[in-house]
Amino acid sequence: MSKTAIVLAAFGASLPEALPGISNVFELVKQTFACPVEVCFTSNIVRSIWRKRLADHEWLANNPPPPEYVAKSKGPLAAIAALQEEGYKTQIIQPLHIYAGEEFHDLKNCVSALADIQTIKAKWRPFSKLALGRPALGAPGTEHPYIEDLKRAVEALQSDVHEARDKGAALVYVGHGNHLYSTGVYQEMQQLLQQRYPEVPIQIGAVEGIFGIGYVASKLNGLNVKRVLLKPLMVVAGVHARDDMAGDAEDSWRSVLGRAGFEVECTLRGLGENQVWAEIYLRHILECAQDADIELSRNGGKQPSSKDPAEMMHGSYPRTGSRSTR
Repeated sequence: MSKTAIVLAAFGASLPEALPGISNVFELVKQTFACPVEVCFTSNIVRSIWRKRLADHEWLANNPPPPEYVAKSKGPLAAIAALQEEGYKTQIIQPLHIYAGEEFHDLKNCVSALADIQTIKAKWRPFSKLALGRPALGAPGTEHPYIEDLKRAVEALQSDVHEARDKGAALVYVGHGNHLYSTGVYQEMQQLLQQRYPEVPIQIGAVEGIFGIGYVASKLNGLNVKRVLLKPLMVVAGVHARDDMAGDAEDSWRSVLGRAGFEVECTLRGLGENQVWAEIYLRHILECAQDADIELSRNGGKQPSSKDPAEMMHGSYPRTGSRSTR
């Protein structure tokens, strides 16, 4: 039987203080499965920043050492290849992206290309199975309707809604967005959030894309609210959260909404630090393994704090004879 490993593909974080959003998911997956778990960063810029830092003796002397997965971090291609070289010909690549945008598209193409490598003799194929999970808000396809992923994400954000309600504030999420891919899933998620939690005004905007701060401010002006709770709709509270959302610059979301007359509070906590959100990725790993007929061994470590995702999926694990992917 081919040895199995898991690769967590995160966009990455250049700020050390933002890493807990990745670290929490990483630790949860490591505690759950008895197989190697590696982290890769899909952002070329983030990887370049860390390479320079880790080669800078002055920076290393003046800063706490980063987590080991940062020091070892590679791009998806290198991370998958390194595990293959160690004999792990079956791998589950689980994106830690929020939705199926540009970074997920590129990751999917990378995984598909590697999975399609053929050799003259079948036994020398570099991979037995490469299975790609889906982002938190799902991906196109028929096997796992993305609307169900949206509903689970909405439930995972319940504590945020309650916090805004208790503060008498509107809840505004700031996503990364993208100029090349539609961010329409944000608006679908907003509709589900508002239906699920009608007692709190909720808006979702993005740093990149058409639903920017101007759009969100105009919507808030029509909601008769005075206080706004800003939170990142990102796995990590990195540069976009700390500068674009909560920074002191005049064009930050906090500044713009403040000038518009709102009392603004910002939370610098990535979604990956939310344990219920982290378990969404764990569930997607489990479902990916089942779809690809990959057996994952559980270890005796700490289990998820809420209901075990394996129990949520028909009460059995692993499932055999399921749909198979490469």
